[in-house]
Amino acid sequence: MTNRDNDFMNEALALAQQARMSGEVPVGAVVVKDNIVIGRGYNRPITTSDPTAHAEIIALRDAALYLCNYRLSECTLYVTLEPCVMCAGAIFHARIARLVYGSKDFKTGACGSVINLPQEKQLNHHTQVTGHVLEDKSSSLLRDFFIEKRKINQENNL
Repeated sequence: MTNRDNDFMNEALALAQQARMSGEVPVGAVVVKDNIVIGRGYNRPITTSDPTAHAEIIALRDAALYLCNYRLSECTLYVTLEPCVMCAGAIFHARIARLVYGSKDFKTGACGSVINLPQEKQLNHHTQVTGHVLEDKSSSLLRDFFIEKRKINQENNL
């Protein structure tokens, strides 16, 4: 873990709050190169009707446009929730050097929770992974969101 990991994860958490305010699952992501944020994203699959509009994908697209290059080989991706298989694949294809995430995802996590793609030796790219950065903040944001959603659903079913 670097000194700036908490700072950049806090930026990702601020983006996760934007997702939450839009009614999306609160996940945020930033792409960093040379200690500068070059890509930002937060979950938007519901509001965009796009199943690929995960925070990581949006942040990777933003960074690629910034650099005018689909390869992000000297970049770090910070995301508040462990990436899924789709996002892990995009991270590998972009050649992200380092992934830093907050909460584990025990339902769809592809970096150790359900499966561990970064440890798959047959893949042609390997991303360094650091987990559990500001995990309490990331986890509580998600937990509170789903508690609120369940409460609203119960009230609507009465």
